[in-house]
Amino acid sequence: GIEADGQTLTVRFNEPATDFAAVTASPTLAVVPPVAAGGDAFTPGPSFIASGGYVPADASLTSVTLQANEHYWAGAPAIETIEVITTFDGASGAEAFQAGDVDLTPIDPTDAQWIAWDGDLGPALRKGSSVGVEYLGFDASRAPFDDTRVRRAVAQAVDWKRLVALGSGGAQDPATGIVPPGIPDRSSIDFMPAYDPAAARVLLAEAGHPGGAGIGPITFITNGNQYAGAIAAQLKENLGLDVTTETMEFTQYFDRLAKDPPPMWTVDWVADYPGRTALLRLLLRSGQQNNFGRWRSPAFDAALAEGSAAVDPPVAAAAFDRAETIVRDDAPVVPISYGTSYWLARDGLLGTGENGLGFIRLAGLAWAGE
Repeated sequence: GIEADGQTLTVRFNEPATDFAAVTASPTLAVVPPVAAGGDAFTPGPSFIASGGYVPADASLTSVTLQANEHYWAGAPAIETIEVITTFDGASGAEAFQAGDVDLTPIDPTDAQWIAWDGDLGPALRKGSSVGVEYLGFDASRAPFDDTRVRRAVAQAVDWKRLVALGSGGAQDPATGIVPPGIPDRSSIDFMPAYDPAAARVLLAEAGHPGGAGIGPITFITNGNQYAGAIAAQLKENLGLDVTTETMEFTQYFDRLAKDPPPMWTVDWVADYPGRTALLRLLLRSGQQNNFGRWRSPAFDAALAEGSAAVDPPVAAAAFDRAETIVRDDAPVVPISYGTSYWLARDGLLGTGENGLGFIRLAGLAWAGE
C-alpha cells in the first residue's frame, strides 16, 4: 500500500482516512538516520539526518545542543540554537529557572500548586493540554454489563467530577469526554453522564436488579487507580452494588484485559496521534484490539466511519460528536480524568504551548521582538 517515486510517496488506504495527516505527525514516522547493526544512531553534527525543526549539533553528559534545520518543511525556526539540559545535578526545574539557568522547564503538577501562588514564579507558570485520558471500562460481552442500563446506572451513580477535583489535589482535571483537551479537533461539548443517583437506581431496577439484587460481587481490577476505592464506595451507597477492588501489576495488566477482562477495569491511555480517532477508533470501534470491553455498536461504527471519510471539517466534527454522544448514552466506558502538565516559561518567550502530541514544539519558539 506504500510506493515511492522520487520525492513522491503514495499511500493507498483500505478505507477513507482523512485523519492520515494527523497520523503522520507521530514521532514513529519521523525521518531518522539509518542504524547499522550494533551501531549508534545518535552522532551529532552536520551529517545528522532529521526531519524536525532542529538537528543535534553537539552533545555532552549534561546537555544537547540543537541547531535550526534549514531544510525544515516550515522554514528554519526563529531561534537558531537551543541547548537542552539533561540534568540539574540534584536541583529542581523551578530552582534552575529561578537561578536563570533555563528559560523553559517542565514542572511537576504537585509543585505547580504552590508555584501558582509564588510572587516571582507564578506569572511564569504555563499549563499544558493533556493528550491522555483515564477511563473506567466494562466487560460489555458478559452479564451484568452486557446490559446498557446497568452500565449507565454505574455511570450516573458516581460523581466523577467531584471525585477527581477532591481526590487528585489538582494533579488531574475532571474529564468531559473520552477525547482529551490536547487533541486539536476535540469537541467543546461536555459528554459526561450526568450525576443522578435517583435516575441510576431506576435504570438498575428496569434492568431487573432493584437495589443491586441479582448482581453478585463485582470484581474491579486496576493497575493502581487512586479512585478505585471511592468509586466502589459510591456504587455501594447509591446502587447497593458490592464491588471488590484489586490491583494488578502493570506487566500483567494489559495481557489480562486482552484475554479475559474483569467486569470493571480502568486504563490510562495517551493518544498516539493528534486526532479524535486516536481515541474513538483505537479504543472503541467494533473488533478493535484495544477495545478491551468488547463493546459493539453499529451506530457508533457508522458515525466513526462518516467522520473519518469527511473532507469538510464541520461534517467530520458533527459525525464525531454523534459518536461521542453514543459513547455517553451507551456507556461502554466512562472517562474519569485528564493528566495535567505545567511549564515555567521566561517572559517574552513565545510559542510555549504544547502541540497535539503533548510536546513543546521547539520549532515554534521565538523571542518577542526578534
